[in-house]
Amino acid sequence: MNAHIDQTRKRVQLLAYAGLTPFVGLAVLLWLVDADLHPFVALALTGYGAVIVSFLGGIHWGIGFRNAARMHNAPLFNFVWGVVPSLLAWIAISMPAYAGLPLLAVILGLCYAVDRKAYLEANLQEWLPMRLNLTVVAALSCLMGAAAT
Repeated sequence: MNAHIDQTRKRVQLLAYAGLTPFVGLAVLLWLVDADLHPFVALALTGYGAVIVSFLGGIHWGIGFRNAARMHNAPLFNFVWGVVPSLLAWIAISMPAYAGLPLLAVILGLCYAVDRKAYLEANLQEWLPMRLNLTVVAALSCLMGAAAT
């Protein structure tokens, strides 16, 4: 049983860290491409950031459904918070990249701050070190991309 759990954890970590590839790759690409390609690459980075932020909110729906199955009066917080990152990302993607990408960096940090508390309450604290690493790289990629625009 433990070997299976360890294997699953390794696969999840591999997938999670592989998910940083578009962040880092697109941020670097913004520094390398001609200015006429900046809008396309910046939109790709902003769009990917918005998708990931929405995914982070969706995790809270999963936690909320799990809590609802375990108790009759599950806290509403997970469901309410679960939509907030998507709404904020929608604003970020509607802005020019020089403003939207820094906003996504802030939203990523905000998601991590909320997750620090929510993951503890959901007994998911073992994932927090990875979440911190992912958040730092993703947020720095957004800021690096914004600086190139």
